[in-house]
Amino acid sequence: MGITLLAAKSGEIMESSFLTAVFLPLALFTVMLGMGLGLRIADFTRVLVYPKAVIVGLLAQLVMLPILGFGLASVFPLSPELAVGVIILAACPGGPTSNLVTYLARGNVALSITLTAISSLITVFTIPLVVNLAMGTFMGEAATLRLPLIATVAQIAVITIIPVAIGMALHHYLPRFAAQVERGVKWLSLALLGLIIAGLLIQQRDNVVGFFARVGLVTLTLNLVAMALGYGVALVAQLDRPSATAITVEVGIQNGTLAIAIASAPTLLNQPELAIPAAIYSLLMFATGGAFAAWATRQGRREKTLAG
Repeated sequence: MGITLLAAKSGEIMESSFLTAVFLPLALFTVMLGMGLGLRIADFTRVLVYPKAVIVGLLAQLVMLPILGFGLASVFPLSPELAVGVIILAACPGGPTSNLVTYLARGNVALSITLTAISSLITVFTIPLVVNLAMGTFMGEAATLRLPLIATVAQIAVITIIPVAIGMALHHYLPRFAAQVERGVKWLSLALLGLIIAGLLIQQRDNVVGFFARVGLVTLTLNLVAMALGYGVALVAQLDRPSATAITVEVGIQNGTLAIAIASAPTLLNQPELAIPAAIYSLLMFATGGAFAAWATRQGRREKTLAG
């Protein structure tokens, strides 16, 4: 009995290690490479063109969203590990999915890319601070694993900035090649993310229903309230509809792959349970993002009809 249990545990550890050590870095590298293939230096300097919209978007994403994450983690009846997982998700920047949804919603794609690019750079430094605060707040003495600031900044920079830089270099020096492979890389990144989520859920197949019951509502609430927050601050700032759409999506849809990596990668927190909210969120965000894109498209057509 004991040998069988030990063998089962060893198999689960090996499966988890292979998933997080091989597929997860590969997926994140592919996601960030795909982002870089569509970026130019101008996307980082576009803050000079859209200063008001960029500042509003970054304020909502980098300040209001983590506060929202802490609030929801405190209100919902979550275990300390799941509460920290929700905050890891809220601390992450937007990702390529937000750019895609913004495009489908006929929003300001240039603004979306700019916000993704700048927030991805800034959150390299803010994620360790937010996550350590979350672990100290919710896990207390149980928080034996904390993210060392300098080492974590370096690791997140390596797994995000380097592939983005490679993609940008390809875009600059081989623009035709970059344009040809960009769409394929995006679909590949989505496929790898799907494999990781499926792997995490299969590993915990006996608990999947329980996971949805425990974190489905809080992650859906985070997604929807963050979208409403982005839309609200954009309206208060009196931004045009395409810019408001971009900020809504950018604040509402986070980089779930990065959140899973931070939670479960062996070189970072190495606690797969912390990745559960990000895995469930990554499934839900496609439905909510698609619904918002359909609504925003109808609104845009209605406005054009009224204007015509």
